[in-house]
Amino acid sequence: MEEIKLREEYIKLGQALKAAGFVGSGLDAKFVIQDGLVKVNGEVDTRRGKKLYDGDIVEYNGESIKVVK
Repeated sequence: MEEIKLREEYIKLGQALKAAGFVGSGLDAKFVIQDGLVKVNGEVDTRRGKKLYDGDIVEYNGESIKVVK
């Protein structure tokens, strides 16, 4: 599982997908999130602006990332 290190208190879901290399652009992130293809802590989340904090786990396309402080 890859980790994304927080620079601030949180990172938004769309930004996390881009930072992990799961999607190529913010527009791609918007579509995969809206289509219900992304899970946050085991549940589908369709909010691109969802704030992720230390310990949150994001799943997409069979891969996972963990947000760490």
